Amino acid sequence: MIQTIPIETFLDSSEIYDLIIDARSPHEYGESHIPFAKNFYALNDAEHHEIGTIYKQISPFEARVRGASYVCLNAARHIHDIYPAFTPNSRIAIYCARGGMRSSSLGTIFSNIGYRIDRVIGGYKSYRKFVTEYLENIPPLNFITLSGNTGCGKSDLLNELDNVIDLEKMANHYGSVFGDVNGTQPSQKEFQNRLTHALMTLNSQNSAFIEAESKRIGKIMLPNTLYRQMESGFRIEITAPLEQRIERIMRMYDTMDEHFFMERMERISPYISRDDKASSICAFENGDLAKVSEILLTQYYDKVYKITIKPNISICNDDLSKTLEILKSVQSEQKIC
Repeated sequence: MIQTIPIETFLDSSEIYDLIIDARSPHEYGESHIPFAKNFYALNDAEHHEIGTIYKQISPFEARVRGASYVCLNAARHIHDIYPAFTPNSRIAIYCARGGMRSSSLGTIFSNIGYRIDRVIGGYKSYRKFVTEYLENIPPLNFITLSGNTGCGKSDLLNELDNVIDLEKMANHYGSVFGDVNGTQPSQKEFQNRLTHALMTLNSQNSAFIEAESKRIGKIMLPNTLYRQMESGFRIEITAPLEQRIERIMRMYDTMDEHFFMERMERISPYISRDDKASSICAFENGDLAKVSEILLTQYYDKVYKITIKPNISICNDDLSKTLEILKSVQSEQKIC
């Protein structure tokens, strides 16, 4: 059975689905998609381009004929991945770019096999409209904003806490010139999708933890509505002994190759002395990551990244478990009635 549902119905009940199918091409999916959707494409990238060209330059009928043959072949391949992982009792939602032929074609095939299929009206376009409007009008949130110098363990704390918005994890970037050490960032649209999902799944009865960030994380821009709420949250400064900060930064630098490191050192040249830059490079070439970390923390990060908003309280994070206890206590005190 196949039925069509509006985007609002899908979002209100998205957790009931055992599988969410993105029927768009792999390129479209890779650019951005609904969180947790899997890409079972109706047309691959080359086929999608070919069908579009035929539709415009020859005729819509010819495009549908050729497209139907591709869809059938692709559906035959996909079914081996869908079954037996998903049985006829599984709830499946499907969408394409605008809720048109691609999701309808695949959905019909899977429905005729015996799956219960909900096809999203308006497809991904309707989802993006919802995301854009949501981020322009984020409901009031009660944030506990963690600030502090680089290496003080704010990310480690967020990983251990509940009701968290981890912007750096969503952006795949540490928010510094070395921040993209873990690889490519998602697109702006993909980040917005992840952020919207995370915000909507927060427990509204509790305060939410978030790390203080600038308006830009790498190439990703934060929504103004979120930034304002983050800046006005209950602010906690996290500090830590230099030795522990060095250990944390070393874990990040351990994955860097020489080309990446040297390129980033050139970027920070205007903000670090010539001697400190040379010492950092020498230490890196000698494999002394502890020395690299110490120089950059004390001679670059701590000088460039200044705390501009006075914190409500300050916590020395020299013991992770004790810091977590304090933060959970603050969260309990900030609980919304």
